[in-house]
Amino acid sequence: MSLKTFKRGVHPFGGKDYAKDCPIVPLEPEAEMVFPMNQNLGAPSKPVVEKGDRVLKGMLIAEAGGFIGAPIFSSVSGTVKAVEPRLVINGSKVESIVIENDGLDEPAPGFGEERKLEDMSKDDIVNAIRNAGIVGLGGAGFPTAVKLTPKNADDIDYLIINGAECEPYLTSDYRLMLEKPEEIIMGIKAMLKLLPNAKAVIGIEANKPEAIKTMSELARIDDRIDVCTLKTKYPQGGERQLIYAVTRRRINSKMLPADKGCVVDNVGTVFAIYEAVYKSMPLIHNILTVTGEAVNSPANFDVPLGVSHSYMLEKAGGAKEETVKFISGGPMMGFALGSLDVPVVKTSSSILGYLHDEVADAKETNCIHCGRCVRACPEFLVPQLMGKAMKRQDVEEFAKLGGMECIECGSCAYGCPAKIPLTQMFKLGKIKVREMNAKK
Repeated sequence: MSLKTFKRGVHPFGGKDYAKDCPIVPLEPEAEMVFPMNQNLGAPSKPVVEKGDRVLKGMLIAEAGGFIGAPIFSSVSGTVKAVEPRLVINGSKVESIVIENDGLDEPAPGFGEERKLEDMSKDDIVNAIRNAGIVGLGGAGFPTAVKLTPKNADDIDYLIINGAECEPYLTSDYRLMLEKPEEIIMGIKAMLKLLPNAKAVIGIEANKPEAIKTMSELARIDDRIDVCTLKTKYPQGGERQLIYAVTRRRINSKMLPADKGCVVDNVGTVFAIYEAVYKSMPLIHNILTVTGEAVNSPANFDVPLGVSHSYMLEKAGGAKEETVKFISGGPMMGFALGSLDVPVVKTSSSILGYLHDEVADAKETNCIHCGRCVRACPEFLVPQLMGKAMKRQDVEEFAKLGGMECIECGSCAYGCPAKIPLTQMFKLGKIKVREMNAKK
């Protein structure tokens, strides 16, 4: 059987063995829970509670800040301790709601009430997803209700479910497909009701045979759902690469997937849709992996939003004394953590612990024009020339070379023998291009 894939890309060390066989374990909430207001792409959410207010589990504590926004709900019952700036993953301080957990887990009215899909209209489904505060859990946090209501809904012929989990070490999506496959299929059926002419395709990399088997057995029951086996390669789970692998359609930075008849969501988001539509549950938890050579007991946790990364690491047995680095997210696109005292948010996916910091230890040398970065780039760019333009601070040249098409996957930097920090340079370059265009 030929495996679907895209052109170029890289093959980093997988690291999946640390946690792939660890079942998902529910994590109890902490005494103090922190909910930052910037948990989605778009405008930050706006607090609707004040210090001293009593809140319940599943209760609205912040409303969407705009159309491209999402509400936030408390994952515990308790009292609002403060509304103040708190440290988040990227090292900045963000307005946050701090809740003192009373340990009672008292639910908000209607929380957990069961509903039947056949009794729900399209509007009912969309409102359930929107009102649950669901955003894309596999990427930047784009509000899911907006994604599932494109202007050309009748023209969407592919609903692509991202089960690739191509980032090294991460295994939370894999465990979700093994442990909650029926719920994922039910979530897909709710999404298909919004896209009447679409067929759902679940894309899973070949290094997850058990997930492929499990999801394929359930998908056979519905002729609108199929499983596509993908080649194990990074960044196979990137939105553009996944669309190309499944449909052979290409998109660029000026397009949305809907422009090519596609809607893409990852399996974690689909599970959240299941809970919102069928169980009347807002997004108040997520499945995360705590793993890496530095973690004493790698694990996959079902984590209430608002707990700290330090608490989550503690529940995984802590880290070895010689640990030198922690990353939130995958090693290719994640953030190095300056502090573990930051809360888990909707888009959190993991904590990775390392005994060696290859990035810090790397010594940059001159480009030797080997072309490895060109052969690795899944967007067919020439990182070598883009990097030289950025070193000259020639933002216009960077833009002309297609810099805005960079998806910041890190493939070029991974393959560079000169250890040039290409990805970081391109992230800065894209910011500079946006500033330049804004001035024009």
